[in-house]
Amino acid sequence: MSLATGLEDPEKVTVALLVAVGAAESGRPSLMFLTKEAVRLGTGGFAIGVACEGCPPIPDLMKRYEAVGGEFLVCTICFNARQLDEAVLVRNARIGGTVQLWEWIGDEGATTFSY
Repeated sequence: MSLATGLEDPEKVTVALLVAVGAAESGRPSLMFLTKEAVRLGTGGFAIGVACEGCPPIPDLMKRYEAVGGEFLVCTICFNARQLDEAVLVRNARIGGTVQLWEWIGDEGATTFSY
């Protein structure tokens, strides 16, 4: 899952999280590569709100994703450009870039979605 949008478009964030949670809850390995403003979702206290009437709360989706082993790979360049502090990363997030992304994908390939 590649997500470049943060809370400036909470519906896009919700859809991306729903797809990632669905994959992880189905037993599929799930990693979200957070870039641009989405890197803020990898920090504690940022993923808040409800995108729309009938949408699940974003914090609930974040908890479900973590509970089933979903991971966030937070783009190093984007994170540093926003002068964020690694100390505030959520437990299932780590800083990394394309090398770490390809290491996670491995030689088998992967199904990807981009939001």
